[in-house]
This record gives sequence, C-alpha cells and structure tokens, in this order.
Amino acid sequence: MANLLRSAVYGMNPVVVWFRDDFRVADHPALHAAASTGRPLVCVYIHEELRPLGGAARWWLHGSLCALSETLAKRGGALIIVRGAASEALPKLVSAVAADTVFWNRRYDGPGRSADATVEDLLRKNAVRVATFNGRLLHEPWTLTNKAGEPFRVFSAFWRTALAQGEPERPLSAPRSLQSHPLPKHCKLQSLPLGALGLEPRAPDWAAGLRAQWQVDESAAQARLRRFLANALHAYPTDRDRPDRHGTSRLSPYLSFGNISVRQIWHEARKAVESRRSPANVHQLEKFCAELGWREFNYHILYHHPDLADRNFQSRFDPLRWRRDKRALQAWQRGLTGYPLVDAGMRELWTTGWMHNRVRMVTASFLIKHLLIDWRAGEKWFWDTLVDADPANNAANWQWVAGSGADAAPYFRIFNPTLQGEKFDPAGDYVRRWVPELAALPARLIHKPWQAPAAQLAAAGVHLGKTYPRPIVDHDRARLRALMNVKSLA
Repeated sequence: MANLLRSAVYGMNPVVVWFRDDFRVADHPALHAAASTGRPLVCVYIHEELRPLGGAARWWLHGSLCALSETLAKRGGALIIVRGAASEALPKLVSAVAADTVFWNRRYDGPGRSADATVEDLLRKNAVRVATFNGRLLHEPWTLTNKAGEPFRVFSAFWRTALAQGEPERPLSAPRSLQSHPLPKHCKLQSLPLGALGLEPRAPDWAAGLRAQWQVDESAAQARLRRFLANALHAYPTDRDRPDRHGTSRLSPYLSFGNISVRQIWHEARKAVESRRSPANVHQLEKFCAELGWREFNYHILYHHPDLADRNFQSRFDPLRWRRDKRALQAWQRGLTGYPLVDAGMRELWTTGWMHNRVRMVTASFLIKHLLIDWRAGEKWFWDTLVDADPANNAANWQWVAGSGADAAPYFRIFNPTLQGEKFDPAGDYVRRWVPELAALPARLIHKPWQAPAAQLAAAGVHLGKTYPRPIVDHDRARLRALMNVKSLA
C-alpha cells in the first residue's frame, strides 16, 4: 500500500540513481531513497575521469563496477554504463527514459562538486527534481567549524567537535528488491559492456599482484571488516605501526571506492567493542575511530581547499627549493634507494597497490626530505599506483609529511629510515618479504646492510652496488641539507 501511495504521488516515471564512488547497495542513501519511492529505477555509472585515475585505481574500479552490476542484478536491478561528460550524458539519459527525478550521493572534491553543480543546474532547468545525499562521510564538511565560524586547521580540535555532535546516523539497509526500468530500444544512449572502458591492463598484464591481494566487492569489504574486528582490533594501538604484522584493517581501498561506508565501519566497530567492553577495548576503539576521524579531517580540508593536490596548504612553503633529479626519483619509485624499509614499501606498493601507513610516512619523508624532491611528484606516483588513491587522503597526507599541510608534521621531523625499520620491523620480516635479496642477513644488519662486514655480506649473497644498491644519499648529510633548505624560507 505504501508503494502504491508513493507511486500515486510521483507517477510511474522512473527514478535515476547516479553511481560515482559509492559502489555498494547497503547504506547507499541515494539508492535507498530511490527504492523507497516504489518506482522503477535506472541505475547508471558515467565514466568521466575528472582527474584521470591511475592504473591501480582503474583496476579496482573495474572490479567494483563488475561486482555492483552483479549485486544489482540479483535484486532485480541493472547497471547502465556510459562514457562521456556527465553534463551531456545524464540529461540525455533522463530524457530518454522520461525520468523526472535523479538521486545521487555527494562528492567533495573540487572538480566533482563543479561537475555536479553543472549537472544539477541543467536538470532543474528541465524541471527534473534532484536530490543529493551524504553517502561518504560521518559529518558534512560545512557542518563543523571552530568558534570563529571558520574551517578547522588542527585535527584534535576538529575531532573533539565532531565527537561532540553525537553518534553518526546508523547505516541504511540494502533494498531487498529493485524494479529496473530498461532503456528504450530506440535510445541512442545505450549501455556499454564493462570491457569497453579499458580499465584493466592487457599487455603487459601487471595486475597479478593486485588480484592475489584483493577481492573487490561489497561482501569482501564486509568480510575484511569482520576479520579485523575479531582478530586485530584488540592490538590495534600498537600493531597499527608494525608493517611486519597484519595490524591494520586494510579497508582504505574499499572506503575510497565506496564498497563499504564509513558509517558501517563506525557502528560495526562500536558494536564489536560493546560485546566485550573493558577500558582496554574502549581505548582500542578510540584509536581506530580516530583514524576514521583523520579521513574526515582530510575531506574537511579538501572541501575548503580543492587545489590540495597542487598547491601548498600553507603558502609560506611556496618558495621552497626542490631538486629535479630524475634518477633519484626513479630509484625511489622502483624501490632501489639502498634503504631497505623504503625499498620494501615501494615494492609492496608496486606489487599490491597498497602500502602500510607507517611505511607510507617513511617513504614520503625520504622523497621530500632526503632527496629534496617536490611532494607533488610523490603524490602523483601514489595516485597512479595506489588502489586506495583518494583525493582527500592522498594529497592531505603528502602535505602533512612535507610540513606544508594542515596540522602538519614539523618540517624538521625527518624520519630516519634505518631507525624506523629497526623499531617497527625489528626482526626484518617485512624487508625479507619485499627485498628478498637481503633475506639472508641477520636482523641486526638487515636495515643497514652497508654496515655489514664483507664476509657476512658474501655469506648472505649480497653484493652492494650489484645485487642491492648502496644508499643513494647519506642520511646525516641529507637531513642537514633538508634543514638548511627550509631555513631558506625565513
């Protein structure tokens, strides 16, 4: 009866649901609202790369679209895939199916917001109703300001204010069934086969490591969350810094592409802790939720500073002098710097499309401060190679390491990659996995092979300069050079 009443109000024109970076059916506000009208749905993905995705992210996008299409089909829906500018494709689609309503979840990056505003204006001029929803964040960026009514620049104050807002809304359930509205046969705008987007690599096929590491779909995201909460949350405050352990959730790519929502993660984590409540468990939950808060903070910054990937958040860093060293940049990209922890991280990234967060900080610091290469070169490389390349997190975290961002690490904080390896990979297991040419070295030397006696290197099959490079820069000299560089700003 409720559906009949809704249909009487709206008529039987279909509702268009526009998918963008939210490839799921559970806790999908736009899909939920559209299904609740009781009207047939036209679910569409428009392939318009406002900032072209890197290879790893394109691979993940292919998997997400494939999984979403199958999930919708199981519920009676269908996913239409088109390519082109949304400002042209979406009005054509709306006209072809005689839709009078379009729903989508909001985007927060500058190009996405601009494109959405253009599309919304075009649709409204044609008397098409547009409804947008928050499907990506716990809190909308414009709802949190400091006492002066300005955007936050410091995380701790931002997160206190966010927590004071109370519990985020609970996740929405997935529609049990959907009614799909087909495209008219005469419609010139027909759905493309997924393969026509050319998202997966062909020759050469470099994605074997990604396929071995990841299963890309909504159910895999939920399963990964359950495993993390059951097996790793209890040790999260300490193990999250250990690349040699499975101490993090590894949910970042699923969040980036919306295979799971942040509200689902938040409430499932709280539910898991409530079932075994203790002061220790509450501490673990707070540490984990603070990482979700850092993601929120990065989106807050991106919303107010849409050029975050291109321009220093703190303009006083604009005169900073950078080196143009193609050979050093390539050595860093290929994991051939001579610093084992840095090289292990860069090789893990190349093989799996992901890197442990602690190692991300170390590798980023090495590029910026040891090599004095512009942070933007690193941001672009991570954008191309990360499966979780996220417009807010990628840019904001690179600027955090560079010292030019919001709530940034001081520029004089320069990670020593040797000490970082000894502290967070004490047995050398992480390095042995990703830098196998050093595997036979003992733990006390694996993070500094240049200090090993010649006989021990020979016994381990290591020939510095041939089987493994010598350090491309001396840490102490590089640190002094970086400090002198930033002093030039004064």
